[in-house]
Amino acid sequence: MGDATSDTRGGATKTLMIQGTTSDAGKSLLVTALCRWLSRRGVRVAPFKPQNMALNSAVTPEGGEIGRAQAVQAQACRIPPHVDMNPVLLKPNSDTGAQIIIQGKAVHDLSAVAYHEYKTTAMKAVLDSYARLSAAYECVVVEGAGSPAEINLRDRDIANMGFAEEVDCPVLIVADIDRGGVFAHLVGTLELLSESEQARVKGFVINRFRGDLALLTPGLTWLEERTKKPVIGVLPFLYNLEIEAEDALPEAKQRRTSSVPPANGRLRVVVPALPRISNHTDLDPLRLHPQVDLIVVAPGQQPPASDLIILPGTKSVRADLSWLKAEGWGEALNRHLRYGGKLIGLCGGYQMLGAFVHDPLGIEGAPGSSEALGLLAIETTLEPEKVLRKVRGRLSPLVDQGNKAAVIGYEIHAGVTTGAATERPALQLEAGSNSVVEPDGSLSDDGQILGSYVHGLFDAANACAALLRWAGLDGAAGVDMSAAREATFERLADAVEEHLDTQKLASLLGIS
Repeated sequence: MGDATSDTRGGATKTLMIQGTTSDAGKSLLVTALCRWLSRRGVRVAPFKPQNMALNSAVTPEGGEIGRAQAVQAQACRIPPHVDMNPVLLKPNSDTGAQIIIQGKAVHDLSAVAYHEYKTTAMKAVLDSYARLSAAYECVVVEGAGSPAEINLRDRDIANMGFAEEVDCPVLIVADIDRGGVFAHLVGTLELLSESEQARVKGFVINRFRGDLALLTPGLTWLEERTKKPVIGVLPFLYNLEIEAEDALPEAKQRRTSSVPPANGRLRVVVPALPRISNHTDLDPLRLHPQVDLIVVAPGQQPPASDLIILPGTKSVRADLSWLKAEGWGEALNRHLRYGGKLIGLCGGYQMLGAFVHDPLGIEGAPGSSEALGLLAIETTLEPEKVLRKVRGRLSPLVDQGNKAAVIGYEIHAGVTTGAATERPALQLEAGSNSVVEPDGSLSDDGQILGSYVHGLFDAANACAALLRWAGLDGAAGVDMSAAREATFERLADAVEEHLDTQKLASLLGIS
């Protein structure tokens, strides 16, 4: 990334920050869109988010952990992700605490109150990372977090206006009109900012508009007259965008269960919505697959009959294991297996399949051990050093009928798993520069249960097809997730060109 610069204000690099009136207003989407738009214009651009709170994370080539949204935005820029793109990542492990990841490495587990005190230290890491990005790229597009108008969080803010003031960058505020009350959101947010913060707001973007723009125009005119700030544009509601979610499982991906069989021979896949579900983007290829009926079962719902059940990753394995049992999933899984169904456990879900999960050091909560589901002959011990790496390898020929489809993914876990079931690995991975082959995961003796630490198991089309055939889908095909994401980036850049004032954007960024 180059050497850090001591001065974070000014300089040749142009910076634009996107803040939102609320969470999920469209900050990540707009930053991604601007990143691809700038990349298409030949600008060397990088994304940046000072502080992110998310359970969906990604592994960078150098083995660091960042928010998944910034990894996706780096793809939109056509550059590899780097830990400097998200120097502070908070991974909640309870309602009042989180694991604190600084420049890619876990350093603390802090309560919300303790983290508030820690922000001064975190800000140094933020500014160091920003300085390195500024030295390496022509433009930096910054994403805020939540809302800049959260009064209780203004002190020591590093995520929104606190950062913008420190580096002296312009700000656009985005609001979601689909939620309703868009003018109140924008005007109210602006009113709650300080005078200097108001001055650095250079305009508004309205997101997710459906309908005739002519009906909205009088409101836009009023907004500009009231605030003396321009509306940079109105983005339409863009359907079927294949962009990975930043945080917890969106409600749109949860479906109520149904006893109706899937139509036309589709494979039914069922997933429990764990309270601390992480990296649920593993499921995106199945959600898109035309031959798959994916059902994410919400709390309190009974899982329907299915061909395949997937236990996803989780930030709190023992707590979510306890929840899973209380929801009746132990009995449901045993019934599913008795009727010949297949079962996959991914990362934390894999750990749950064993006999015990041990946490002697209290990595994820109170020290102790939890009796797991007892479906694989393995035990897992949580250790303080987290495994963070990108991996490639092949499916076991026992899974793929001898074809050994290629898998490309990543690992993020604190557990070490041992036991007899690991002698029948689910995958063979290439590790290190010497491409040493090492086993991953487990496959049950009867071939019904598969466990793996690899995230992104379904992303490669051939591996996805092989796993679906293993689960019982005749004539299974794969989904090209890379092509789907690339098409989304291009649609977003097209939307910038068509619906936003690109001259004003270029002026803010100092580009021709």
